[in-house]
Amino acid sequence: MKAIVCENPNDLKMIEMAKPPLKRGEALVAIKRVGVCGTDIHAYKGNQPFFTYPRILGHELSGIIEEVEKNDSGLKKGDHVAVIPYMHCGKCVACAAGKTNCCTDLNVIGVHIDGGMCETLSVPVSHLIRINGISLDEAAMLEPMSIGAHAVRRSFLKEGDNVLVIGAGPIGLGVMAFAKYRGARVIAMDINEERLSFCQNWAKVDETVCVRNQPLQKIKDMTNGNLPNIVFDATGNIQSMNQSFQYAAHGGTIVFVGLAKGDIMFHDPDFHKKELILMGSRNATKEDFQEVIEAVKSSSIILKDLITHRCSFNEIAKEFDHLLAPEAKVIKAVIEYE
Repeated sequence: MKAIVCENPNDLKMIEMAKPPLKRGEALVAIKRVGVCGTDIHAYKGNQPFFTYPRILGHELSGIIEEVEKNDSGLKKGDHVAVIPYMHCGKCVACAAGKTNCCTDLNVIGVHIDGGMCETLSVPVSHLIRINGISLDEAAMLEPMSIGAHAVRRSFLKEGDNVLVIGAGPIGLGVMAFAKYRGARVIAMDINEERLSFCQNWAKVDETVCVRNQPLQKIKDMTNGNLPNIVFDATGNIQSMNQSFQYAAHGGTIVFVGLAKGDIMFHDPDFHKKELILMGSRNATKEDFQEVIEAVKSSSIILKDLITHRCSFNEIAKEFDHLLAPEAKVIKAVIEYE
């Protein structure tokens, strides 16, 4: 079968490799869609933590089951499925607490182990979700949206909360959408005005703030001087994450959804004075995937409108750099298989 491997930073190649055999407890899935994620971009650029080369990228995946043995989930050949790419051990302290998303020995498909930029992938049946009523395009978007849903659920957000989401990439958009879904008043902040317009049109945020234009004062004005109850930073940018502390209200919460390769610093007296809660939010659980599916099926969230660019599997090695160029104005790119 064909696969796309990232051999070194800035180096994608099409290769031929053996098709995986069918293993007990797993299914062979013919991959049909791969969402291009910030993790893929950081890995390609050599900026992704916990990453080694060579690696087959791709963890936002949907496809069709080619082969599977009889299983308790009732999955069968021909089923359209989405992939939960977080391979957890099921035995560690995190897994025992139901936090499979931050397993002590977590292996993420396309990051720690080879991913879905290939024609056929072997996946444990436990990590497949049948997607009746959802398209293959939408199913490939479940993973990034689930990260947003998980961050919102983890924050204990309440209806009516003032929420600031910093970063208008796909993960930030997912946070915005699910904060709105749960009844919050949402302010979106980014450096890009066109992205902020997209936040209004797609995520239906209540207010937008450009980082370049006195953001702290504007956010104070929007919240009657109180500042947001919850601040989500989905940038993965150290400078932004360091600055996020100033935007949180007294007694508020900061949630780092993005991942930066470096140290975060903050002024402790201010942190202490406000009695802030600081949270990390990593990946998602099956519960989060199910919440996204329910929101999509009810038309509360329209995933298909996130996709702004498409590329064929056979062309992606040549076109990947184009998708990263600012002038391409990509919100979400999807790789299609013929």
